[in-house]
Amino acid sequence: MRHTAPADEGEAFSDFGQLRSFEGARTAASANLIPGLNRGLIPGALRHLLAYEPVLPTTDALAPYLRQIDRSRMYSNQGPLVKGLQHRLQTLLGIGEGTTVATNSGTGALVAAILAHAGSADPARPYAICPAHTFVATALAAAQCGYRPWLADVCEDSWTLDPDRLADHPMLHQVGLVVPVCAYGRPLDVARWARFQAATGIPVVIDAASAVEALVDGTMTCHPQIPIALSFHATKVLGCGEGGCVVLPDPALLARVTQTTNFGFMGSRDCQSVSFNGKMSEYHAAVALAELDGWAAKRADFARIARTYHSALQQAGVAMDALVLHPQIASNYVLYRCAGGAMAEHLRLALADAAVEARFWYGGGLHRHSYLIDAPCDDLPVSERLSATLLGLPMGAAMTAGDVARVVAVLVAVLVGAPASDHLAQPVWDRAAPIPASVPA
Repeated sequence: MRHTAPADEGEAFSDFGQLRSFEGARTAASANLIPGLNRGLIPGALRHLLAYEPVLPTTDALAPYLRQIDRSRMYSNQGPLVKGLQHRLQTLLGIGEGTTVATNSGTGALVAAILAHAGSADPARPYAICPAHTFVATALAAAQCGYRPWLADVCEDSWTLDPDRLADHPMLHQVGLVVPVCAYGRPLDVARWARFQAATGIPVVIDAASAVEALVDGTMTCHPQIPIALSFHATKVLGCGEGGCVVLPDPALLARVTQTTNFGFMGSRDCQSVSFNGKMSEYHAAVALAELDGWAAKRADFARIARTYHSALQQAGVAMDALVLHPQIASNYVLYRCAGGAMAEHLRLALADAAVEARFWYGGGLHRHSYLIDAPCDDLPVSERLSATLLGLPMGAAMTAGDVARVVAVLVAVLVGAPASDHLAQPVWDRAAPIPASVPA
């Protein structure tokens, strides 16, 4: 099936994706989209709200770790801070020593896991099955290892690949790798994928870029035969700017991961395997360690914002089954599932007109990227629907109740029909509202 790439809309991009192209959105959005929005009810002096605003450790928090680097004069190559980070991650995850390898990025973790576990692509089995509904790094990591991504549809319930459905895939005899994804940090059943791997002989590597909380909280577990790749990008709930790690409770296989990230060296300076430089530096480990020092407080801030969203929208009469928060997804996301693609785009433009960025985090799906436009794929009805209707609302540990009020005002105006100005004067969550157990305290 062939898909067409989206037209260039002239929007700017940064390390965090689409930037605040609000002037263009103002042009696209009609002045009548929401009554009052263009008549000064939302002050022009308000700062632009991003879909995600990273907050990483301050200089003061980093200083003790930077002084350790000054003393050790080790800057990379599995220095003491990287080893300390790996130890703390293992403690946090409740797994034994020697079960994590820190990497230079989440994508680096995924590439290392693939090369160590599945190896480079075999001409007889050139395909890597990836979900169409994910961030493009999933497919790019497989491609960097020589595989040709085959894009498969996701399950309506889990938003990721279904191992039982894939077991009957007509191209399975040519598949050398499967990469399930924890979409938006949603936990998946690793044991089911271990059974799929054992039954088919096809290596499985899990892209769990956003799912560190699922592992920490026990809603997802590790398996000694299934590598799990995490990301510590600045946009993730646990971030260090750029970084990641591979989690794998198998010492022999994990040693291969370490070798893969270090030019194929293992006990000598002889390159013994396909490999690359995927090591984490001591400086990024310093940021990650400082992040762990304050991580409980950061998670509490995310939970506070989630509760504020929930209470505000509930009081306003917005359909709550469309709001997706932690623990269903990672804390750094707030998703609103719109009834259809037209409504989602309508809402995105309305938010942009109020200087609020909302984002389709996975774009139109992998099959809409120019690089993957000719990638083989199955029919993708669920991926198409999710990509068009899951709108990411602003989230960040430093957000205020006033920031949430601005977002909610527009949502209510579009979804309920009340004027946006009615919801700017007084936040609707000033009145007490019960919070269900699914919204963390």
